[in-house]
Amino acid sequence: MSARSGRSAQAAPAGVDPMDVDVDEALALANDNRPGGGRPGDDRAAAHRPAPSTPQASQAPQAPQTSQAPTAPGTSTPPPRPRPRHAATSWPAARRTAARAERGPRGATGVPLDQALGLVLAAPLTALTDLPSFDTSAMDGWVVAGPGPWAVGGEGLLAGHEPPAPLADGEAAAIATGARVPPDATAVIRSEHGHIDAAGQLHPLREVAHGQDIRPRGQECRSGDLLLPAGALVTPAVLGLAAAAGYDTLTVVPRPTVEVLILGDELLTSGLPRDGLIRDALGPMLPHWLRALGVEVTSVRRLGDDAKALLKAVREASADLVVTTGGTASGPVDHVHPTLRAVDAELLVDGVAVRPGHPMLLARLKEGQHLVGLPGNPLAAVSGLLTLAEPLLRVLSGRAQDQTHSSAQRQVHDGRQQSDGDRNADAYTAPLHTVAPGHPHDTRLIPIVLRQDDGSGHEWAVPLHYNGPAMLRGIAAADGLAVIPPGGAKEGQEVEILDLPWSWNPGLPGLNPAGNEGCFT
Repeated sequence: MSARSGRSAQAAPAGVDPMDVDVDEALALANDNRPGGGRPGDDRAAAHRPAPSTPQASQAPQAPQTSQAPTAPGTSTPPPRPRPRHAATSWPAARRTAARAERGPRGATGVPLDQALGLVLAAPLTALTDLPSFDTSAMDGWVVAGPGPWAVGGEGLLAGHEPPAPLADGEAAAIATGARVPPDATAVIRSEHGHIDAAGQLHPLREVAHGQDIRPRGQECRSGDLLLPAGALVTPAVLGLAAAAGYDTLTVVPRPTVEVLILGDELLTSGLPRDGLIRDALGPMLPHWLRALGVEVTSVRRLGDDAKALLKAVREASADLVVTTGGTASGPVDHVHPTLRAVDAELLVDGVAVRPGHPMLLARLKEGQHLVGLPGNPLAAVSGLLTLAEPLLRVLSGRAQDQTHSSAQRQVHDGRQQSDGDRNADAYTAPLHTVAPGHPHDTRLIPIVLRQDDGSGHEWAVPLHYNGPAMLRGIAAADGLAVIPPGGAKEGQEVEILDLPWSWNPGLPGLNPAGNEGCFT
């Protein structure tokens, strides 16, 4: 879980500062070009190389492995057999798999309005009453009947009071916004559009139209009208509409539940790193990130590198989703794959062709329950969250894949180009401000900030420094992650942008870090 950083002038494309190239990309480029390619034990590099073709191989099939590996000298138990090498799932295919994962029975539940924010309607929202439920004044001023001038008399009409008495032709009464309009009233004259003379007569200062500034009963909707369909996200505006329409509770899809299992003996929960130990960055980050995705985090447990504890925790988990950190590779203390085999889980995604985060995985534990295995490095874990957890949780939350919290805002307010339907529903595109180096085979996710060009008015995605797998400095200042295709992207090239959840989640106001500066390439 330690960060590897360095420089490689050879790996940097023309025009790119070698300081900005992550050592992993440099090594990947170098390894891909040397005989045998790939780092020792790198299944993904091997997956991209064609199998050797020799006369011997074509003449006789290779004998299958039938027995356990021999016992190593001086040991009483055989070493674990390495997992078979396989090609990693492409990043777009991994996201589609997560979005199409079996949802299982979710049901519906009724919650008070103050608890429904960020949830999804499980039933249509229909009006329980006419809106408005009576004729009401849209302005402060005078309500009048018949042609003028009008004699102003009686007490003024205020909102929330009993129905007023009818007015005779030629009569007027002062009225407040929201107050009931007397039966058969002609219009409401705004305060600034009328004048009362010394005799108490009201004279209009402009032409009076019949029905002006009166909101008639049922103007917005009639009782029984469909206001919003099932599947709509409950935003603050939806809460206001529901309250206006007479609702005290809403029928919603319950929040998905998530259990977080933090793995690794090297993690400290307080103090400075010391003696080969490092601070746990994922324990403080993941629960809140997941809550920003609209879920209920039921528990966060630190299990270290205890295989038995991990197996027990996975077997006893009751949440819709189990999220693990670290242990997804094939090292001596990487226990996630053996645990999944022990519980007879179905691996849906086992490794993704993305940097950082390639060892991530998605498994089906049982009907309606999944596990997302995140890499242990912090930015790699963020990559796993957005690649596998977010699409899965979108489905579990009841949000259709073609619906988005922010697309309508983008289309109306800032005109950003939406990405195609095969991509993330919350994604859009923006041109890169500078060249972004890529991996030769894998998608790359890099933190960016969005900035407008004062001259053209265009919005640019500006890549940030500190984007190595173990680094959080860049993502902490970011507006989103740019999806860099294999091979890299040129300056000005439109690339897909993934929003960070606090930039759109209605339950987390004021947390968009768009104003952060620094960490620029």
